[in-house]
Amino acid sequence: MPKTITFNELRKIKDSLPDGSTHRIADELGLSVETVRNYFGGQNFQDGKSCGVHIEPGPDGGLVVLDDTTIFDRAMQILAESHEAAAPEA
Repeated sequence: MPKTITFNELRKIKDSLPDGSTHRIADELGLSVETVRNYFGGQNFQDGKSCGVHIEPGPDGGLVVLDDTTIFDRAMQILAESHEAAAPEA
C-alpha cells in the first residue's frame, strides 16, 4: 500500500539514521547504495535506480508517494533499534 509523507519528513528520517545505515539497507535488500540514496531524495540514476518514489511540489518540500515502503520500513526499524540502544536501562 502506498505511503504519502512530505519530502522534508523523508529527509529527516534519512538524516536521523545512524552512520552506515544506507549501506546496511542496501546490503540487506540486495540493492545498490545509490538506489537507497535515490529513495531518500538522491538524484544519481546513472549508478542507482528509481524505487517508486513520486515527488509532487508543495509545502514542506512537497509530497512524496512511496509505492513500495520496504526501504522506508527498514529505515524505521533501524531508527527504533538505535533509540532502544540509546535508552538507559531502568
